[in-house]
Amino acid sequence: MSLFKQFKDFALKGNVIELSVAVVIGAAFGGIVNSIVADVITPLILTPATKAAGVADIDKLAWGAVKYGKSLAAIIQFIVIAFVLFIVIQAVNKVKIAENEAAKKQPTLSDIEQLLTEIRDALKNK
Repeated sequence: MSLFKQFKDFALKGNVIELSVAVVIGAAFGGIVNSIVADVITPLILTPATKAAGVADIDKLAWGAVKYGKSLAAIIQFIVIAFVLFIVIQAVNKVKIAENEAAKKQPTLSDIEQLLTEIRDALKNK
């Protein structure tokens, strides 16, 4: 088997293509979440805190030579992003649970019942 054929088989497998799509969508979703966090949520949360600390920008917080402001901002941003993703995943899980419950409510026929139904329908059509 040639190297090109092996690569083609690998690249065209369903899992690789689905993973590629997931990465692209994840990057786009990451941009949306980062924008919401950086432009909306973080200023709403951090503006009162930085004003109370007497600092205009959290990145400039320092204790002597130790500049801990950027680390603090990164930690806060991580917590907010994790919380937003948690909320999104909870919503997706609720939709999946609702779909699964709806699918369970539909009666499934055994093989014999399915065969008998097909025979009945064929006799009706004659």
